[in-house]
Amino acid sequence: MEALFELLLEIVGSILAALMEVFAEALLQIVLEALAEVGLHLARGRVEHPESRSKWRLLLGYPILGAIAGGLSLLLFSQSLAHGHYGRLATLLVSPLLAAATTVALGQWRARRGQAPVNIDRLAYAYLFALGLAAVRYVWAT
Repeated sequence: MEALFELLLEIVGSILAALMEVFAEALLQIVLEALAEVGLHLARGRVEHPESRSKWRLLLGYPILGAIAGGLSLLLFSQSLAHGHYGRLATLLVSPLLAAATTVALGQWRARRGQAPVNIDRLAYAYLFALGLAAVRYVWAT
């Protein structure tokens, strides 16, 4: 009975450790996307051209911008915070959703305060940015 209890505690501990690793990687991606959102708000109107509002350019640009952010994140955190194949795969699937939802919530908060939203404040663009970031970290973070 005692061995069964120890085995159960070990399993629960392993599950909690894996969840914390995935959460840590998701938190890193949320912070990076929030920084990008703040940067885009600060640059709004200074570098904007009429052709930069094209939906096709935005659909291609945000994943590329996210991939650049992912590459820069590798300079600080070259190892994935989630270990193991399933943890890294969970990060690739879950982190972009959490990061995009956080960015949209930040955009809505800004809108309530009277600030004009930028494109990354929309769910599709925020998700594409986060997916580009997560894909780079999935492939190159060891």
